[in-house]
Amino acid sequence: MTGPHNSGHILAIDQGGHATRALVFDDQGNIVGRSEVPVHTQRYPGDRVELDPEAIIDSVFECVQSALDGLDASLVVTAGLATQRSTVVCWDRRTGEPLSPVLSWQDRRAATWLEAFQADQPRIHAATGLVVSPHYGASKLAWCLENLPEVSRALESGNLAWGPLSSFILFRTLNERPHLADPANASRTLLWDLETRDWSGQMLDLFGLPSEPLPTCVPSRHSYGTLAIPGAESIPLELCTGDQSAALFAGGWPDPDTVYLNMGTGAFLQRASDSLPSPVPGLLRGVVFQDESATVYVTEGTVNGAGSALALRADELGLSPEQWKAQAPAWLDSDMDPPLYLNGVSGLGSPYWAPRYATESVGEGSADAQMLAVLESIVFLVQVNLESMTGRGGATSRLVVTGGLSKLDGLCQKVADLSGISVSRPELHEATASGTARLLGLKVPVDASSQSPVFVPQGNPALSRRYAHWRSLLESRL
Repeated sequence: MTGPHNSGHILAIDQGGHATRALVFDDQGNIVGRSEVPVHTQRYPGDRVELDPEAIIDSVFECVQSALDGLDASLVVTAGLATQRSTVVCWDRRTGEPLSPVLSWQDRRAATWLEAFQADQPRIHAATGLVVSPHYGASKLAWCLENLPEVSRALESGNLAWGPLSSFILFRTLNERPHLADPANASRTLLWDLETRDWSGQMLDLFGLPSEPLPTCVPSRHSYGTLAIPGAESIPLELCTGDQSAALFAGGWPDPDTVYLNMGTGAFLQRASDSLPSPVPGLLRGVVFQDESATVYVTEGTVNGAGSALALRADELGLSPEQWKAQAPAWLDSDMDPPLYLNGVSGLGSPYWAPRYATESVGEGSADAQMLAVLESIVFLVQVNLESMTGRGGATSRLVVTGGLSKLDGLCQKVADLSGISVSRPELHEATASGTARLLGLKVPVDASSQSPVFVPQGNPALSRRYAHWRSLLESRL
């Protein structure tokens, strides 16, 4: 893989659901500057999940300034931004003032409205690569237009801008105030056409949404503008993408025979291709990277309730984040026979796509056993997606795992045991930021991976039996 820069520092900005991070890499791949600022995701009744737009912008400013503190900013030759996909916001195109909350990818407030389009599923999937789901942007934008008077007034006056969170951050952090969208984020709106790589008139008409407020579609690697952040003035931002899309490149250009699993708040499985892949029932297709010389497509599976499910169940059981994170390795290594956790946290994702699936714990057990049940539910949901992506028996050479939950050896081993596929965990930290740096031209390993642990399938009949029972129960509830 080649990139536009052979020397100089690279600034990678990673805006996620729990924190904004900024990392500075030197030309040898060393992290020479780092900062993290927590952001608060607020959950409300009615499946509403929101973030404060101004708090997000403040966190980006603070992170970048802190990461550059003590460094010569003139050494930074380029910057890139990776953000939460499927997350949208509305703002005033004159002032940049937000006109709505940031509606998280986990937000499902418009699920009922979207049910009217189920019959259109085949043509929606053919055009966009997505399924009819309230996790994506179209239904959220429609909700804002219908329910927020300031949004409808801005549309009437010609001052409305809306789209992916990435577009809002670009508008507010760059001197040029561009209104642009990259493929990875635009493609998660249900409004973007996989073939033309632009907004779909067919989808806009179907959902009754105006095109004027949408950003202009550009490639992933593009001259977006220069940073307007004090201390980082005039650093060119030349890459924008999604967080999961960037993480795919953390270890280099993706291998088409490998499935990549990134486990964090959610868990996302991706298999790359240099051409548009054939549709797989229940799975997604999309573009993760595009420049003037290459386009990388993926087939993707989505597990909505991974880290978020663990945090929710721990809170219900009275366990602090510190407690469950400290105890998780012991739970995974135990010989407990846990109950079964039918995990619909944030909606049941691929391949079932049931946004209002009722989460349920089936069976009795201690708090430890209940938490192990959640951990195993993540493994089970990953396995369902693997079977859809590769066929039963796992027709893939290997599985590569990244993300915060991948640090749990026992979780990686259970994925290997159930799938029958060897699981490799590269020694990559900050996969999203590392992938962003690589896409900007970092040519050396961000972290040495020669000693990466490999989890070899060992056979686990008890786990396989629980999976079969869990899957039967889950599908019977559907």
